[in-house]
Amino acid sequence: MVVTTKTEAQTLALGRRLGRLLKGYDVVCLDGDLGSGKTTLTRGLAKGLGSCNRVASPTFALARIYRSPRWLIYHLDLYRVSADQTRDIGLEEFTSDPRGICVVEWPQAGEAYYPKDRLEVRLSHLKCGRKLRFIGKGPRSRAIIRRLGVN
Repeated sequence: MVVTTKTEAQTLALGRRLGRLLKGYDVVCLDGDLGSGKTTLTRGLAKGLGSCNRVASPTFALARIYRSPRWLIYHLDLYRVSADQTRDIGLEEFTSDPRGICVVEWPQAGEAYYPKDRLEVRLSHLKCGRKLRFIGKGPRSRAIIRRLGVN
């Protein structure tokens, strides 16, 4: 399922719509080149969940936690992390928190800790915008895609 956004505002709006559909235990893996919109989509997602926190890239912090009225949003960036370091940053705890929604940028290093049912979003640059490819890895994530209205 592919969506094209032409502006940052459209990417934020898509993230807000996505955020409204998420609940505890959901894992969203965001993969794409630098500047492809991973943090922008996460910013919208957090707003959709009701968070008032300022969302920033966790590149150097590795993990940031945002609060919303009902959920904790774990925002991770595994760009500089190897597979054997994921336990050290608490990935297992983040993905198993019933009150937590886990959003992971550069998710490859954490493969061993993600649930089988997760939502993957592959972002890429276009001349005039971004392309976001949504992939549901199980029934819950496929239902999210259907409800999101992604064709």
